[in-house]
Amino acid sequence: MNLFDQDQDNIPGTPLAERLRPSRLDEMVGQEHLIGEGKILRRLIESDQLASAIFWGPPGTGKTTLAQVIAHATESRFVFFSAVLNGVKEIREIVAAARDERRYHRRKTLLFVDEIHRLNKAQQDAFLPYVERGEVTLIGATTENPSFEVNSALLSRSRVFVLQPLEMEQIRQLLDRALSDPRGLGGKAINATDDALDTLAEQAQGDARIALNTLEVAAASNRHLTLESVQEALQRKAILYDKGAEEHYNVISAFIKSLRGSDPDAALYWLARMLEAGEDPLFIVRRMVIFASEDVGNADPRALQIALAVQQAVHFVGLPEARINLAQGVTYLAGAPKSNASYVGLNEAQSEVRKSGALPVPMHIRNAPTKLMKELGYHQGYRYAHDDADAIADQEHLPEALVGRRFYRPTSRGYEKTIGERLAWLKQQRQKRQASPPGETLEIEENASQPELPADN
Repeated sequence: MNLFDQDQDNIPGTPLAERLRPSRLDEMVGQEHLIGEGKILRRLIESDQLASAIFWGPPGTGKTTLAQVIAHATESRFVFFSAVLNGVKEIREIVAAARDERRYHRRKTLLFVDEIHRLNKAQQDAFLPYVERGEVTLIGATTENPSFEVNSALLSRSRVFVLQPLEMEQIRQLLDRALSDPRGLGGKAINATDDALDTLAEQAQGDARIALNTLEVAAASNRHLTLESVQEALQRKAILYDKGAEEHYNVISAFIKSLRGSDPDAALYWLARMLEAGEDPLFIVRRMVIFASEDVGNADPRALQIALAVQQAVHFVGLPEARINLAQGVTYLAGAPKSNASYVGLNEAQSEVRKSGALPVPMHIRNAPTKLMKELGYHQGYRYAHDDADAIADQEHLPEALVGRRFYRPTSRGYEKTIGERLAWLKQQRQKRQASPPGETLEIEENASQPELPADN
């Protein structure tokens, strides 16, 4: 569908931000570093040489508008693709239509992918051959760092342009235009005080859409806009949370540190900050799943189960109700005993691997699927743990150069205390077996029974 085929201005109920959406570069406000005179993106657009691109920036900075302007400037067919609502089937249909458009009308197709960071691997892979052959010009919009969210193959075939939040003066310029432009509120005899417009521009925090939509709400019931009427329209204080810049990482950092510090009140506050700012709940729950293993670990193995259950609930329920599932998971993780022993142990093991290289696998624990391998000694001397009454294999499993090296050091907190006691018991039993003469059957003392692991209630 070409969004320029119909006059959006004349459709009843069209939002103010949509009615004022620019169709030419000269109408756009902001992003001078990209579309100012002589700048790279402007040159590519004006020469019709723009290949696939990704626009990365906060909400309301003009990503969709810029894509539509490009389609208009290059006389391309504009097709909107939602990463949330559409799938591989729709991709094939769009490409088939693009081929017909090129064959019969000599017109290119600009495929705009909103929230490209939400594309799954199958969707991203499906785009690749068509982008490579130039059958469509792909422009993706994202509020997330594309180097983390877009696969490397698609990213390498696209040019990334970073859009910046609009400055307060630029937002004010848009508000003034909205009051005077016939497509907006011009002709409705609406006026506003400077402090009302300045406050609205400030509260929008670089988001043109928020500013224009709030202006429209305020103007619906007031011909004369004052500071009080604008504040009423805002309803609640706009929250500083730019998902594409530093504050995004500051807030998620505060959230994780509150969980780690066992402070459920602070964790709930930072969760609320993210939700109120429109953060993707899947981003939040991904961090919770990581936290459950990194910072709670075996001190409470159920923490990972809880985090994964919350992830499933977010997928199944969706916002706004999924916020309740998130809150339950957050308070559980904050209140759980903490251990990073598994995480620290893995880091130490990886450091050792990088230092010592690929040490030989001990012969007795090598795989021996062929006769030749068996003749070479592979698997020879391996002791099957389940052949022992207590399932204890008295053998080394590390490379010879690392025998005795310890990576995992259980804490004495929560369930991990029991794991530590069991590992100590296992070590004691191995030492007894090593001390006994060959062929002698070792009798286990009654008071040496292995520790009971608590039942999962």
